[in-house]
Amino acid sequence: MDSTPLWNPLQLGSTQLSNRVALAPMTRISATEEGLVTGKMISYYEAFARGGFALLITEGIYPDASYSQGYLYQPGLATEEQARSWTGVVDAVHAAGSKIFAQLMHAGGQAQGNRFKDGSVAPSAVAPRGEQLDFYRGEGPYRVPAEISREQMDEVRQGFVDAALRAKEAGFDGVEIHGANGYLLDQFLTDYLNLRTDEYGGSAENRVRFPADIAKAVREAVGPDLTVGIRVSQSKVSDHDHRWTGGAGEAEVIFSALAASGVDFIHTTEYRAYAPAFGDQGPSLAALAKRHSGLPVIANGQLDDPETALSMLTDGTADVVALGKAALGNRNWPERVRNGQALDELDPSLFAPVADVKDWELELLP
Repeated sequence: MDSTPLWNPLQLGSTQLSNRVALAPMTRISATEEGLVTGKMISYYEAFARGGFALLITEGIYPDASYSQGYLYQPGLATEEQARSWTGVVDAVHAAGSKIFAQLMHAGGQAQGNRFKDGSVAPSAVAPRGEQLDFYRGEGPYRVPAEISREQMDEVRQGFVDAALRAKEAGFDGVEIHGANGYLLDQFLTDYLNLRTDEYGGSAENRVRFPADIAKAVREAVGPDLTVGIRVSQSKVSDHDHRWTGGAGEAEVIFSALAASGVDFIHTTEYRAYAPAFGDQGPSLAALAKRHSGLPVIANGQLDDPETALSMLTDGTADVVALGKAALGNRNWPERVRNGQALDELDPSLFAPVADVKDWELELLP
């Protein structure tokens, strides 16, 4: 297999990547109770940089000290102290030759643990489907959130802006706005979770308005020397089978609106990145994002096999491949693939009893 396309450099916004392989964001709930970065987290991220990943995208970071936190022991960028704690990660990753983006995430109605607020907010008072994840310290059905007010939406928007500015101060190369997997911005995109009758509900043009507003506000606040992107999916943590009811037409509306916000890239994540987005045939969500945004696309979802990952690049449906569980099983996946070495299987005990960074895990890092 000629894997050369995986190692081609890429300019992503203001960020120069040395290759096309990224670490996908993965919740690891290993911060302090106050949302500060720990030594374990520094070692964890540094290992992927040393293993050859050109870009690391952090786990979801909560941006404000209100309703955004989704998990206990989740890291934050809501305070200056939290921002300072990230500098150890950023410096270690840069020293190893990689770039790092902070993923900013508001949990919305999918929150499982928040030390600031007892309840949660969402576009409408509709509980997410399914049950909370026990390996993220959750239990039982999701609670019914309160419908977010216009004033609270303004606060959320400002929270993303402020956190992005803190990320820039901390030395991150970029930020990724989390608009996927059932969290707040994805809840606005989702017809059965967004029952609003104002300009933020109803049509796809209305439902994408708030994510696009936030992306535009962040883009304008941080300036051109910080890369800004947004992550999008159809499936959710609690609803893997969800698909946009408007099909390809809805995808065109969503990706066109997000591109118009001024972001530098779109990051799509599906169970299988290469599978048809709708039905049994047709383009993948990554291909639709590429077609309708005209932006570089990062694709994530079951790209563990190097040939499959390579195919996303060679057929032009993605510009970067992002690896999650495959990266956990092989912290040096890029080096192994480049050198023709075999890949290891993922150890499922990484997620037991909770999906945090474990001491024995650090001992095995490359």
